[in-house]
Amino acid sequence: MKRPSLRLRLLRATTPALLAAVLVAGCTTAPAAGTAVGSARSATSTGTPAPASSATDDAGTTASAAGSSSTAVTVEEAAADNTAPTTTGSAVDAGDAVEIALSGDTASSGSSAVTVEGSVVTITAAGSYRVSGTLTDGRVVVDSAGDGLVTVILDGASISSSTTAPLVITDAEQAEVVLADGSENTLTDATTYVYPDAETDEPNAALYSSADLTINGTGSLTVSGKANDGIASQDGLLIESGTITVTAVDDGIRGKDYLVVAGGTITVNAGGDGLKSDNEEDAALGYVEFSGGAVTVTAGGDGVTAQTDVIVKDGSLTVQSGGGTSAAGQLAEDASAKGVKGGVSVVIGGGTLTVDAADDAVHSDGLVSVTGGTLALTTGDDALHAEGALNVTAGTIDITSSVEGLEADAITIDGGAVTVVSSDDGINASAPQATESSDTGTQGGGGMNDGGSTSTLTINGGTVVVDAEGDGLDANGSVTITGGTIVVNGPTNDGNGALDVNSTFTMSGGVLLAAGSSGMAVTPDSSSPQSFVAFTFDSAQPAGTVVSVVDADGTVLATFTASKQFSSLVYSSPDVAAGAQLQAMVGGTAAGESVGGLSTEGDATGATAAATATAGEFTGGGMGRPGGGRPGG
Repeated sequence: MKRPSLRLRLLRATTPALLAAVLVAGCTTAPAAGTAVGSARSATSTGTPAPASSATDDAGTTASAAGSSSTAVTVEEAAADNTAPTTTGSAVDAGDAVEIALSGDTASSGSSAVTVEGSVVTITAAGSYRVSGTLTDGRVVVDSAGDGLVTVILDGASISSSTTAPLVITDAEQAEVVLADGSENTLTDATTYVYPDAETDEPNAALYSSADLTINGTGSLTVSGKANDGIASQDGLLIESGTITVTAVDDGIRGKDYLVVAGGTITVNAGGDGLKSDNEEDAALGYVEFSGGAVTVTAGGDGVTAQTDVIVKDGSLTVQSGGGTSAAGQLAEDASAKGVKGGVSVVIGGGTLTVDAADDAVHSDGLVSVTGGTLALTTGDDALHAEGALNVTAGTIDITSSVEGLEADAITIDGGAVTVVSSDDGINASAPQATESSDTGTQGGGGMNDGGSTSTLTINGGTVVVDAEGDGLDANGSVTITGGTIVVNGPTNDGNGALDVNSTFTMSGGVLLAAGSSGMAVTPDSSSPQSFVAFTFDSAQPAGTVVSVVDADGTVLATFTASKQFSSLVYSSPDVAAGAQLQAMVGGTAAGESVGGLSTEGDATGATAAATATAGEFTGGGMGRPGGGRPGG
């Protein structure tokens, strides 16, 4: 077994506050908590709110237009740190298989490697065995002490047991279950297992293996786990193909060492966790990986959960956990009903992920890295949550309902398209130990009792669109924006702000428009390399208002169509010159490409001046940034 890389060994031995820098640097000593993830890139924006240019290679790694490569963890890097799944090699020649015919409460076979005692069929040697027919109350057992692969071909087999698991692999060097072409197969276990003594608790699944197990073929398999799990391997489990339907009282499909889905159509309905790997002893095991196939999971607990990593390379994964978003308030305090959960990391580089979760949609106690793919998330808590670092370099993330959209100690967005709808903060950079102040946001300057957090939010590229009832962009530490297009439709109550930053707020590139209430308005630092303009309106502007940012020559720098009421608007782009007098004019028309209501062009003819401000200044008191105060109107 290979030794995990330095990066992952450090990751798994490091507290969450140190994860960000360890991941990207691969260093031998952990840097200070709160070190930003990702290399800062030079600004490449042209001043328009069009999406930043990027290119994505086959590995899902994104490079900016300036040519610098992403530092996020890719699916290939994550997989390289894990022990590879065991494969069976060449395809089985079904014509050479030993025939086992099931018939009611007994069975027959002409092979000396097969014994039949009543309704118990035992395979005792390596080789291929075709099982067909019906066994009404019995079991098929693989007990092969010798070397070699044991292949069980299910070809129209229906096996039920009233006392135990119907298909059990107790001993084999390696095992394979093949679903014969066009066949329909069923496995149904007992409601209560009968064990030989009180110390025995295995088998505990309708299809149970003590060896590495591979499932493939073009037939179908329906598994009913009425006592505990549906399919379980005490070693690794690889699903290559087949149509598999699992219903289980507890976990649906579990591979202790690993669970890899490379293909097939899989449907799981589980009272506990849907898909699971839980090896706690080896840092290179305990992972779940998707590289193909179509998987649909409905789980009372977590949809997909791994002791170490969840890796999504390709395929389609649809998850409902804990009853979905509508059941969020009904969870027990100690219950976990997350959509996708990785103890060390969740790394997504391709495919499609759709989650409806009562708890977090995607959660990791360490790292979440998105380098590609399409994510559609709705959740009763956080959509993407990492205790350490959260990196986005490519892909599409559409969060249609959440309490908080993105939350982690260190958040870096280098590319991709991120859309967030949240009932609280849209994007929240906060340390795991930070505690919420009141939901009405009575505390200013970050809205969190974090004891001087060094959390970071860094945006270097991509598009980010936020619709938040709480703070739009919230950092209990610092915010750095070097590129990309960011549009925030912030809160309507004065207890929160479209922007909320505890420490430094540096803007050196990209385009930012943040509209919301004015009671806690915040701007970038006045010392930022790229300037800004901040308007406060005498009265709240209604949803649907078209507001244009116009310079002294009458040139429209940007046009914004608000989706919500707002009384404060902050705008920054390379076109905003420090010291310039700018006006916010309402009643014009928008034109050109639009990102979150922010248009590249517009016409202010006939519009009315609603507010005036000097670029780079923040006058009038209030929250403000260094060198200024509250936006003037």
